[in-house]
Amino acid sequence: MSYEKSEIAFKEAYAVIPGGVDSPVRAFSSVGGTPPFIAKGEGGHLIDIDGNRYIDFVQSWGPLILGHADKDVEQAVIDAVKNGLSFGAPTLTETKLATHIVEMFDSIEKVRFVSSGTEAVMSAIRLARGYTKRDDFIKFTGCYHGHADSLLVQAGSGMATFGSPSSPGVPADLTKHTLLATYNDIDSVKKCFQESQNGVSSIIIEPIAGNMGLVPADEPFLQELRELCDQYGALLIFDEVMSGFRASLTGAQGITSVRPDIVTLGKVIGAGMPVGAFGASAKIMNQLSPDGPIYQAGTLSGNPIAMSAGLASLEKLKATPEIYATLEKRAKRLMEGFKSASDKVNIPMVTEVRGSMFGFFFSDKVVKNFDDALANDTELFGKFHGKMLEKGVYLACSSFETGFISVATSDGMIEEAIISAEASLREIVG
Repeated sequence: MSYEKSEIAFKEAYAVIPGGVDSPVRAFSSVGGTPPFIAKGEGGHLIDIDGNRYIDFVQSWGPLILGHADKDVEQAVIDAVKNGLSFGAPTLTETKLATHIVEMFDSIEKVRFVSSGTEAVMSAIRLARGYTKRDDFIKFTGCYHGHADSLLVQAGSGMATFGSPSSPGVPADLTKHTLLATYNDIDSVKKCFQESQNGVSSIIIEPIAGNMGLVPADEPFLQELRELCDQYGALLIFDEVMSGFRASLTGAQGITSVRPDIVTLGKVIGAGMPVGAFGASAKIMNQLSPDGPIYQAGTLSGNPIAMSAGLASLEKLKATPEIYATLEKRAKRLMEGFKSASDKVNIPMVTEVRGSMFGFFFSDKVVKNFDDALANDTELFGKFHGKMLEKGVYLACSSFETGFISVATSDGMIEEAIISAEASLREIVG
């Protein structure tokens, strides 16, 4: 494949955009090479400016569960655009989309829309702090919840530690209330509760982690988190920005029996447009301004174009829930094929699937937390990613990201990707 035009475009972008990209992972830093500049998407495929065509297993990092340029979503956006791009005022579409979400999630009685997953999580944590009147909260190493200051922390040497900033520009005073625990390790969570001097307002967790690769939380672990929150009067926050409407029609809550106090959503409810949301019981949500004292606002929240796209996507998914069985079947077939290919060349690999989400590590041990994920062979992943790209298979450009199947991803595409995986691995081992 030729990437001549993309190489030129990347140099031009680099001159005026930091790193040449508007989100760091897009730069291909962890896999090497030049990121293809995309011209368009068609169903389950991407086409770059050099004319190269790829089977797309990224799907805009999750939101395009119906695939690129879905006709119903496209028409909904066109119709909405004709009425105006934004009003900064209430619209009926907001209420329709909110009603669908409230009807679908047992844990949500009211929901508020924002413009990104980062904004949803930031608001949810503020809501939990204001509701409980406590400052500390617990997060898990390896779980990414956006780039808000209090969430950009790194783990210390202990099992559970008070957070220190992982990025320049984040004052330590803003992360000192962030307590870090180890994913799937309940003792580390108990230690956080015991060491908190101010009281813990909440635990925030990706119940199906998608930002250290695909690493689901164990059911007993989630149950124990619920019990600890009840014991200490803290709120349990499920960050389902990635897994919501992806792992199942109701995300992780369609799989686990554990119910959170607050849920953050995004991705699919925007159908590719910038959208986030957070919801909870009416008792909790009524603490938000203008009804309550906890302030949260957004000029473009509930943007009519994004709401229309999300409504079209969600209504289509609700009308055809059997889609999820098909998506999971294809995801499992893809991972079975990758695992078989790795076995043939004696390369260790572990795989995971949750609904339309899939992940794999070049590792010989099951990944349960971020330390396990860090032990995977990232150099091998980089080589594999490059070989697959050459063969027209577009995978997430990091071993710590999740892959996605769309409705437009056919069985034929899955088989083509499996064949490419085996060929790529054979080329790597020589």
